[in-house]
Amino acid sequence: MNTPVIGVLALQGDVREHLIALAAADAVARPVRRPEELAEVDGLVLPGGESTTISKLAVLFGVMEPLRARVAEGMPVYGTCAGMIMLADKILDPRSGQETIGGIDMIVRRNAFGRQNESFEAAVDVKGVTGDPVEGVFIRAPWVESVGADAQVLAEHDGHIVAVRQGNALATSFHPELTGDHRVHSLFVDMVRANRAPESL
Repeated sequence: MNTPVIGVLALQGDVREHLIALAAADAVARPVRRPEELAEVDGLVLPGGESTTISKLAVLFGVMEPLRARVAEGMPVYGTCAGMIMLADKILDPRSGQETIGGIDMIVRRNAFGRQNESFEAAVDVKGVTGDPVEGVFIRAPWVESVGADAQVLAEHDGHIVAVRQGNALATSFHPELTGDHRVHSLFVDMVRANRAPESL
């Protein structure tokens, strides 16, 4: 059985929920805070939270540069909400000192769907996810202003891009880890499994 080991960047945000969702999607899930822990995983989830805080803590814990290097080398990575912002090559309205990992040729607008008290749920059709629409939980969510030629739009809501994939990088504006529906995590686990396949032959 090709069971991938997938980390969740455990600096801030809804780490526990992602660990549960990944385990339900047949992955071995581990929290990751330091470079040596990052080196032991086949893929990584960047959770929701506060993107500026996550950025600064990633630098503080010495994991930002190793993470950029692994993503550039093709390690599968999935970002939700703040994690989507972290994967953007460009933020439209960054805070002072805010850095990204990059990996998806997209421009992202922070908090585009409104403040905390404007959070909402909506059914979202996501390419690559079979069955009924995914229930998207949007909490101070970003949206994608534009994507480059290599990025594939997987979903839109209310005329705005809310899910994108480029190669081994996946990003959603919403939080599937909060719904009990693990199909988006299963999609990512399949991406990680496919990336490991040549090595396991």
